[in-house]
Amino acid sequence: MSTLAGRGRELIPRPELTPDALRAALAVVAPDRLDEMQAMKDEAFAKAVEWRSLSPVQSWVLIWAKEIEIARRPDLSTRYTQAQSNLEHKDPAIAREALGELSAVLEEALKAVRE
Repeated sequence: MSTLAGRGRELIPRPELTPDALRAALAVVAPDRLDEMQAMKDEAFAKAVEWRSLSPVQSWVLIWAKEIEIARRPDLSTRYTQAQSNLEHKDPAIAREALGELSAVLEEALKAVRE
């Protein structure tokens, strides 16, 4: 396990941005989501052929890299889960705060995988 200053422990190292590396990482941090990942991959590759563009595949890679980044980092995972649980809070201020926190977590994860 590696440690990032100010971020705490990582469950696994950040995987490379390849389908095989992402699948292997997901198998460790969220194996219950492998079928979801495969279905999205199949859809992305079908769209890539239909559209004659790699953009659906590139989007798939970024989506799953972000999801894995959140799952592999307990600090982000905790923030994400807490924010999600407050999205439909009866107090609108708490719900707005949760939405802002959820956006911040997603942005932080995406920024990390693009580094």
